[in-house]
Amino acid sequence: MAVPANRIHVARQPILDERQQVTGYELLYRDGAAQHAYTGGTTQASARVLSEALVGMGLETLTDGRRAFLNLSHDVLLSDASSLLDTKAVVLEILEDVTASPEVVAMCRSLRRRGYQVALDDFVPGSEAEALLPFADIVKLDVLSLAPEVVAAHAPRLLARGLTLLAEKVETPDMLASATALGCTLFQGYYFCRPHTMAVRTLSASQITQLRLLAALMKPTASIPQIEDLLKHDASLTYRVLRCVNSAGFGLRREIHSIREALVFVGLDQVRKWTSLWTLTGLNRGPSELATMTVLRARTCERLGQALGHADDGASYFLLGLCSLLDVLLQHPMAQVIADLPLG
Repeated sequence: MAVPANRIHVARQPILDERQQVTGYELLYRDGAAQHAYTGGTTQASARVLSEALVGMGLETLTDGRRAFLNLSHDVLLSDASSLLDTKAVVLEILEDVTASPEVVAMCRSLRRRGYQVALDDFVPGSEAEALLPFADIVKLDVLSLAPEVVAAHAPRLLARGLTLLAEKVETPDMLASATALGCTLFQGYYFCRPHTMAVRTLSASQITQLRLLAALMKPTASIPQIEDLLKHDASLTYRVLRCVNSAGFGLRREIHSIREALVFVGLDQVRKWTSLWTLTGLNRGPSELATMTVLRARTCERLGQALGHADDGASYFLLGLCSLLDVLLQHPMAQVIADLPLG
């Protein structure tokens, strides 16, 4: 089956400490839920995971609040896009095929200076990656590929530099015991858990724009000129507002020709309320009945607010009901979709 364009897949594999407690997750890009490994380019995989960590799923969703180990290809590393992430939330893994060019060395130095933890993935003693050791915090050793005597020969030197050793591709109890004896304090591999793929729908660019418009419309401090400016840049909303206020339902004695007139004659709260409703309806991915239920909830909350003696705050109660089904409408976690909305 084809993967829906608005669905993203990221696999995560736990990284454990000496007590075999999960301390973080390595995040890996996947093309689909059934894919066990991505076979495309490292730059695309690195960029997609980074973008989903930022705006798609969110780090909290992906890691349950633990550290995220993110693979950085050569191009993504030099783009410095990773600097958009919280230094305490991530470990930046420099992939093994990244050459230690002057530009790469300078970027690793900069990341370290800014407080980011840097890990060297699939570190091979004697390789070009030796030049990056001064800027690393964690060295990942592939104990499935490296001969035990090689690891034993170089582990003391790496530990003497204050580096944390992470044994990856641990597949048996003997491999775990051997890595522990050599000084590894972090572990990862099939012996503990295979990568688990998580799938989440993403918001389209138009939906993100509509959510931002909704947030701006409902700001308590928004003035008539600000609301007018927001609406006149959206032709469909402008048309709806003018058509609505000129309908028989409003019973105005004169025809309204502009958004400014509508705001003055009908009232800021009324126009803001209806435009917010139309904006939210445009976000709906589900059946039309959801939009109907959203309207009912919004109006009910507004009436309840009036009954409780808060008639002057009707717009806020209306917005509360309006947003109560946002997670269902968008098929997205509620905490994420309301993060930027002005809800009390």
